Amino acid sequence: MALPESMRAIEITQPGGPEVLRPTTRPVPQPGPGEVLIKVAAAGVNRPDVQQRKGSYNPPPGTTDLPGLEIAGTIVAIGETDPAMELEDLYPGPLNWKIGDAVCALVAGGGYAEYCVAPILQCLPVPEGYSMVEAAGLPETFFTVWTNVFDRGRLKPGEVLLVHGGSSGIGTTAIQLAKQFGARVFATAGSAEKCKVCEDLGAERGINYKTEDFAQILKNTCGGADVILDMVGGPYLEKNLDALRTEGRLVIIAVLEGAKAELFIPTLMMKRLTVTASTLRPRSVMQKAIIGRDLYHKVWPLLASREVQPLIHTVFPLDQASAAHALMESSTHIGKIMLET
Repeated sequence: MALPESMRAIEITQPGGPEVLRPTTRPVPQPGPGEVLIKVAAAGVNRPDVQQRKGSYNPPPGTTDLPGLEIAGTIVAIGETDPAMELEDLYPGPLNWKIGDAVCALVAGGGYAEYCVAPILQCLPVPEGYSMVEAAGLPETFFTVWTNVFDRGRLKPGEVLLVHGGSSGIGTTAIQLAKQFGARVFATAGSAEKCKVCEDLGAERGINYKTEDFAQILKNTCGGADVILDMVGGPYLEKNLDALRTEGRLVIIAVLEGAKAELFIPTLMMKRLTVTASTLRPRSVMQKAIIGRDLYHKVWPLLASREVQPLIHTVFPLDQASAAHALMESSTHIGKIMLET
């Protein structure tokens, strides 16, 4: 079947609020070596999309200006074979993708569109029984949680994980995965309802950060956390370090409330703490493929059995991306916000 020359997409007309997201028409992209073209059925909405819209998180060089970091859909074209694909041990799934296969994919941009190019090494099969909307809610959050909580944070069975923003897409994913892999989990959230959701997903205690002191609760309950996953940033640094046990690890993945903080270095020294941070989008295809490989073997079976699953809050039509962003910035949602073409 011949592909159309143009497609609907959502572009950022200028840095600003949700209203700067506008429907537009763009040429259908073509897959290069080691890439596939996916007819997008659904795409996830994530905080980095909001930051890009505001002008504070630019796409990597050579990447489309269209937002959207995770998609699910059907392969409609396949580019030439890339020599990197010979490294089968790095590839998360089968190498014999064919036109018509249903996949979800992590992309560096372009997800808010009817068609999107994705590196074949960053594609994963849609778990059996999953809708395209559910599948599109997997890549960005699961890649982020796996690489930060389990790789950088080195979370082990029996250890204590504190998840900030426990009711977010990242938070709900981190709670479920950590629980499945044998950790004790605590989570902060901004309301009693959100704290209850965190507990229903497996957190031992949901902590209302507006009315409770998470550091004191952690220390009183279990002596502190071994790993903290933080997306708040500067204002939480001192309390995060206070909440950590000796040899604890703080992993920062966003600075939603501030990028600067003072650090009392002796605290790190006396407790032998590790502070680390990362972003996912600028990493190489090979680095992302290694994360995808681990997810395919260790997490995809849990998704298939529904022991772990994405929590979908609301689905908007693609043309209502501005409304989806407004909802995300309101922070009233629980779980993932999605777009459907």
